[in-house]
Amino acid sequence: MTITTRIDAITSIADPYRSDVLPAPKSVKIELTGRCNFACSFCARSMRLRDQKDMDRALFERLLPDMRAAGVEELGLFYLGESFMVDWLEDAIRYAKHEVGFPYVFLTTNGSLAKPDRVEACMAAGLDSLKFSLNYADADQFKSIARVKKSLYKALLDNIRSARARRDAGGHATGLYASYIMYDGEQGERMQQVVEDVRPYLDEVYALPLYNQAAFIEGQNWVFTAGNRGRYANLRDPLPCWAVFTEGHITWDGKLSACCFDHDGRFHMGDLTTTPFMEAWNSERFRKLRRAHLAKDVKGTVCEACVAYN
Repeated sequence: MTITTRIDAITSIADPYRSDVLPAPKSVKIELTGRCNFACSFCARSMRLRDQKDMDRALFERLLPDMRAAGVEELGLFYLGESFMVDWLEDAIRYAKHEVGFPYVFLTTNGSLAKPDRVEACMAAGLDSLKFSLNYADADQFKSIARVKKSLYKALLDNIRSARARRDAGGHATGLYASYIMYDGEQGERMQQVVEDVRPYLDEVYALPLYNQAAFIEGQNWVFTAGNRGRYANLRDPLPCWAVFTEGHITWDGKLSACCFDHDGRFHMGDLTTTPFMEAWNSERFRKLRRAHLAKDVKGTVCEACVAYN
């Protein structure tokens, strides 16, 4: 199954998930760390609106069996931070895949720290999918947007090529992918060149729209898509938002969030340090928010500020 097929299955909101009380989500992303070595201007994480620390390993190992028993099948070992900053990432993959038994374990990275030895260790540990976020047309733009030194751009591209070489040499089953922001005009044309340069090293490359990050990003000369509408080639309706229904999001400190871009904690629906996963997933706070989305009227909810609904 391709990565875009999996993405589309999550963003489609199948009939069993068009309710306020839901079965377990098929997919959950868990934040091993809230930290990132980039400060991208299109990402509100750099605004530091909530604490950004690493997840307690004991909490991680307690949460996973609960989710798997509930029926979660796909586990993303990232959320809003960069997981290659965590020194036990490989152990986390091995635990999720081989001890807890998640059928599909995936990871998205900015690529700068995905060095060959660590990537191969992740592959050997059982990682099913590694996706690189490739959102910069060249080193100068990379420095301007990611707000880090230009040399990390070359490292990102080198790490994509090395990942393919290590996978092929080691016979690993990990899928290798990249996503990029579908900018318009001249920027879109510039992005196509770097996309074509890396395409031979990847199993699939796909475009994403420029998200408004739950309306946290404002005042820039960019045109945002409405809400989180999935991938560019298969955009979903902004209401109801799939993230409220089909995918769980867990912060480093164990909060279950209703949003892909919960940068300040306003979307927290339950505390998994004290509450079982399914109880939080179907908490009254979460159910009330889902009812508003199903009615396509989110006025007065935490989703109201998103420009998709203005």
